[in-house]
Amino acid sequence: MRSSRSRAPRTRAGLAWAAALPLVAGALALGAPAADAAGHDGGRQLLQGTKPLWATRQADQGATSGSAEITARVYLAGRDAKGLAGYAKAVSDPHSAAYGKYLSPAQVKARYGATQDQIVKVTAWLKKSGLTVTATSRRFVTVKGDAAAAERAFATDLHNYRKSGHTYHAPSAAASAPATLGGAVLTVTGLDNAPRLAEHHATELPPPSAVFRNAGPFSSYYGSKTDKKLPSAYGSKAPYAVKGYTGKQLRAAYGAKKYTGKGVTVAITDAYASPTIARDARTYAARNGDQRYRRGQLSQVLPKDYSHIEECDAAGWYGEETLDVEAVHAVAPDSDIVYVGGASCADDDLLDSLGTVVDGHLADIVSNSWGDIEANETPDVAAAYDQVFQQGAVQGIGFYFSSGDNGDEVANTGTKQVDTPANSAWVTAVGGTSLAVGKHDAYQWETGWGTQKAVLSKDGNDWSGFPGAFSGGAGGGTSKTVAQPYYQRGVVPDSLSKTGLAGAMRTVPDIAAVADPNTGFLVGQTQTQTDGSLGYSEYRIGGTSLAAPVIAGVQALAQQARHGVAIGFANPGIYQRYGTAAYHDVTDHPLGAGRDLAVVRTDYNNSADNSEGTTTSLRSLGKDSSLHAGVGYDDVTGVGSPGTGYVSSYRP
Repeated sequence: MRSSRSRAPRTRAGLAWAAALPLVAGALALGAPAADAAGHDGGRQLLQGTKPLWATRQADQGATSGSAEITARVYLAGRDAKGLAGYAKAVSDPHSAAYGKYLSPAQVKARYGATQDQIVKVTAWLKKSGLTVTATSRRFVTVKGDAAAAERAFATDLHNYRKSGHTYHAPSAAASAPATLGGAVLTVTGLDNAPRLAEHHATELPPPSAVFRNAGPFSSYYGSKTDKKLPSAYGSKAPYAVKGYTGKQLRAAYGAKKYTGKGVTVAITDAYASPTIARDARTYAARNGDQRYRRGQLSQVLPKDYSHIEECDAAGWYGEETLDVEAVHAVAPDSDIVYVGGASCADDDLLDSLGTVVDGHLADIVSNSWGDIEANETPDVAAAYDQVFQQGAVQGIGFYFSSGDNGDEVANTGTKQVDTPANSAWVTAVGGTSLAVGKHDAYQWETGWGTQKAVLSKDGNDWSGFPGAFSGGAGGGTSKTVAQPYYQRGVVPDSLSKTGLAGAMRTVPDIAAVADPNTGFLVGQTQTQTDGSLGYSEYRIGGTSLAAPVIAGVQALAQQARHGVAIGFANPGIYQRYGTAAYHDVTDHPLGAGRDLAVVRTDYNNSADNSEGTTTSLRSLGKDSSLHAGVGYDDVTGVGSPGTGYVSSYRP
């Protein structure tokens, strides 16, 4: 379980209603241990990135008390970290002789996992330094003790630093491990305590969050209902937003055809677990024309205890799990779904859930609707994430991460940046679109997801402040920390990958699907009603939290089309198909230059009922902050969304 003195917890990626909620989590590229010639000081192996950037000389408040309590996790590098990264690339590259020659979990452990001798030596070193070992696994060793012992172990002083009006302790220089350990240590986390999380453990989770409902009127499909009395926008009357697309409409839009995901298992990772997920999923399927769940088709793997209940807003994650499960089943109704819950929304607990999937090879496809801004990620944690992603890749497991719900993040953070772990070179970053599915489930068009909101004036004659302020959009852009992976070369234009930094960098996203909450998915969940009772209700939802499980479902269809052979880390194959009929090439003006699009929404002011009135607004589409969806690869939708030929392109 993650230390209570660890960095910021992760948050959900885009459970978006009227405006997108913050997204969460993180991972960068693997930082290999420094070589003898470049990374040792007095027989020590430097652990790169363990001194946070905010621990500056100007912020230094002096030495940390030697008696301060420290809890840290030492991640193990295993036998051959460089070899793991190399084979992960080779086994995922369609042009490689090793393509598709996946390893079993036992083979991964034997070839790349930490040896018992390494674990024994690392444990002995930590104990000799005065630290107490509290947990050991094939991936890490967790220790606790005072600051003095931690300083002895990692050969660095801990100092207090001012950060955002608070004081936290952190290493004054990069931590290190004895060179005699032979590179057995990948990294260490927990030596800084920004921010400090409360020690809160529980075996029971809180009840569901307060009810959320959409007010009508609605369109049943895009454009089916328009109020001619409302003001025009962009030269015409905008239709009402759809009530929420269902599986039949999404399957038609993304070319499912006869494929159902049969024989494929999709894993979902989030924090915590909805206590009503099984009943809600069955009820939703029955009400909305989805296939009934088979016995055992939906299963859960959960931790023994939970932590950081309040800090992570545990109940808020119930809707995330519900959305992910119902979206995967709607798109791939025959696929098995295994939900692996984290004990909290902090990195170590989310890493544990990912590790559980990989170590047990619970699925070939993993959907993850959480993330964080890149500025909050640190190389030490990034290395731990990428190690898991690479171990998954060599087993034929692919990870799909939401790209974020705040566009370029400027409005949210003041700084243009991407989200993590979507920025990792070892995951598929899923961007978002606004989707129009017309009569008879016919695909009409998509724009990049980016919304501007203007409210109906009091006299009803115009849209106040038209087109309005930015209120949410798909995350994307250029990483400041991850170099451009080979599969993006020749596809991502230099104008996006080179932004004044040294060389080309990783650009996000890779692929996209529906995410706009104004053209979103109908979801059903047990919520706390206005009278305090619990009851099932349905509402439209969006965010790249929707796009990720939709793409995971589409990948399950594609793997079935491949006769069940695992797709694995999908990015090389995704980019190999660039420019073909496999994709809808999504642009912000699908009806032609200068022809903008919008929908009308009416929302309850209290998000539940009409007791406090409603507000009618116009939501302009294809307006994603400084990001734009255009012809070819773009930083809102990547290579595009799955077209009618995408799934069948995986047939042998």
